[in-house]
Amino acid sequence: MDDAITQWINSAAGQSILLDMIMTSVTQYGVPLVVLIVALQWWSQHDRLHVRHTCIAAGLSFFMGLGLNQIILLFVHRVRPYDAGISHLVISPSSDWSFPSDHATATFAIAASFLLRGLQRRGIALLAAAAIVCISRVYVGTHYFTDVLGGAVTGILAAAVVRGLYWEGTRVDRLITGFL
Repeated sequence: MDDAITQWINSAAGQSILLDMIMTSVTQYGVPLVVLIVALQWWSQHDRLHVRHTCIAAGLSFFMGLGLNQIILLFVHRVRPYDAGISHLVISPSSDWSFPSDHATATFAIAASFLLRGLQRRGIALLAAAAIVCISRVYVGTHYFTDVLGGAVTGILAAAVVRGLYWEGTRVDRLITGFL
């Protein structure tokens, strides 16, 4: 079923120059754009200290999720779908293993951080961006569908761990959120 879903999402790759350009751009610039959006939240006028706390938590979740992925990659060596003949690659090949997707982990860690801290509107917008980034990764042929699902799980898990460990209003939190 994973192969079938991956092929279905990837089936339009190479058929439309415009769609390939859009999906390639989302794959290339999606994560940096989401990070920029979070960074710009620092100067939010509404509930400033809570938003700043959430930005720090999102950054911690981002790095924790990517660290978790590196540990998983030591044990799970899944070939890329284009190497297995499942997908048509429209970007440069990757040099690491396929599972889990770092793009999915990064974007879902950020979105989950906002959702877990009650910033629902921002969190839903970031969740939509994360879903688009994930679809682009399968579309361009570099990931299986379950690679992005696995990445989403590691991102959400990282956000949940950070939620439990990094509390708002602590001395360290007040020091960080009071900066600038």
